[in-house]
Amino acid sequence: MVKLKFDELELSKEVLKAVSEMGFEEASPIQSAAIPVLLKGGDVIGQAQTGTGKTAAFGIPLLEMLDTTKRHVQAIVLCPTRELAIQVAEEISKLGKYKKGVSLLPVYGGQSIERQISALYRGVNVVIGTPGRVMDHIQRGTLKLENIKMLVLDEADEMLDMGFRDDIETILKETPEGRQTVFFSATMPKPILDLTKKYQTNPEHVKVEHTQLTIPKIDQAYFEVRERDKLEVLSRLVDLHNVKLALVFCNTKRVVEEVINHLQARGYSADGLHGDLRQAQRDQVMKKFRSGQVELLVATDVAARGIDVDDVEAVFNYDVPQDEESYVHRIGRTGRAGRSGRAFTFVGPRDFYKLNDIQRYTKTKIPRQKIPTYSDVEQSRTSLFFEKIRATMQEGGLEKYVQLLENFVDGEECNSIDVAAALVKMSIGGSDEKEDTLSMESQYERRSYGDRDGAYGRDGGRGGRDGGSRGRESSGGREMRERRPRREPRAGDDNMARIVINIGDNKKIRAKDILGAIAGETGLPGKMIGAIEIHEKHSTVDVPKDVAQDVIRVMKGSQIKGMKVDLKEAK
Repeated sequence: MVKLKFDELELSKEVLKAVSEMGFEEASPIQSAAIPVLLKGGDVIGQAQTGTGKTAAFGIPLLEMLDTTKRHVQAIVLCPTRELAIQVAEEISKLGKYKKGVSLLPVYGGQSIERQISALYRGVNVVIGTPGRVMDHIQRGTLKLENIKMLVLDEADEMLDMGFRDDIETILKETPEGRQTVFFSATMPKPILDLTKKYQTNPEHVKVEHTQLTIPKIDQAYFEVRERDKLEVLSRLVDLHNVKLALVFCNTKRVVEEVINHLQARGYSADGLHGDLRQAQRDQVMKKFRSGQVELLVATDVAARGIDVDDVEAVFNYDVPQDEESYVHRIGRTGRAGRSGRAFTFVGPRDFYKLNDIQRYTKTKIPRQKIPTYSDVEQSRTSLFFEKIRATMQEGGLEKYVQLLENFVDGEECNSIDVAAALVKMSIGGSDEKEDTLSMESQYERRSYGDRDGAYGRDGGRGGRDGGSRGRESSGGREMRERRPRREPRAGDDNMARIVINIGDNKKIRAKDILGAIAGETGLPGKMIGAIEIHEKHSTVDVPKDVAQDVIRVMKGSQIKGMKVDLKEAK
């Protein structure tokens, strides 16, 4: 699929300025395909996974069609969870930073409905919300949809999976017939296609297609790393493997600049390439990189095109790329001309599903490695130093230096071992760190889901619309034996693993709480999560076998409704 630059998409100067400030140079495949259609007013069915840039794919056309001189709601975006609603609102807000008069309001359970009502009365252009809370406002008469120009269903398949079909259809019926209707979904099951036939007009089906690419034969690995620890991990890996020439890939120009500055401050020879550089500057950087004056070249995907350097020892994916093809193009920069190569990818808590997409696409199992400790780096540095000593001894010609050493030992009344030890310390340094301050995967920043209604639970008292499935309720209002049915299609139970969670009905836990927590913490789409059963003192959830251990590891130490949970795979 052809990728376009944002300045080729006929966007307003305000949006282009915001996109440039966010550091993006080139539209992703789904953006390149969907934005031109939406700018012309057409309906779109967009089929793309999370992490492919679909928010900007509908967010940019949405902003361009707004009449900001009017204070009524002109666009509405429906999302399956409050977490996604907040993310979408933040992204669109950044894209609309320089458009005067743009007013957005996220609405979801767990936040004061009175505050939302006040904002709606003052007037907003765009509402981003969960179906349950949007329905609540419609029924209260606080949200009017007669002036809607565009309606977006983000992760439509997820919303249908969660039981929101009736709400979605009610909302669609409340909007004018002439509105622009946009469906974004990772999959296109029959219920989605039924909705598109019923509520869209001649929609264009935009799907991210993959070309067949051959994965190079290089050593690949990934590390689970928090965002704030990436630079430290990068530094350790460069030192551990004694990397002399490497490419570091980032997703935006802003991150490229940050990484360069931090690497230079740590004493590394680093420079960068991104779209703001003039050709003369780019040529100068490349000249230094080819000659070895620059050891670490930090770049965006666009800027790195055309780089053809045979001696690149390693590629670091500082950010997980937005699409699988970019991953293949990135790591193909190393291991050339028969040389060995390495590719390291930094994966955050929400990135491992994208990593699984890359593994499926490349038909390659990328092993996880532990973050090297200070001790690992020091040991590697020591080994390299002694290798140099051996090589120097084999070269000979040491007589002059032996005499110098003997004179020093005699004059200082010390022994040669102490002198050698001092020289080793001076040459390789030494860490006085008593404790490794870098967190491992068990120390990821975790969000506490708390006991707030609507975090993944009740939506303003409307019986649990914003979350997972709706379970049976006893006369006391609590789900007693809730089961979230496994969705089809399935490749069979042999592909699913059952995970046991140490809380159940005695803690008033619900299927939607478990669904929301796992999806929110791991990034695993809700449609990949199978049956959830709530028992008296424990619960079970089915997930695909190939990600079961990832789910257990990432969820370790996290909370569901304010309670710390322990997960293990059922025997």
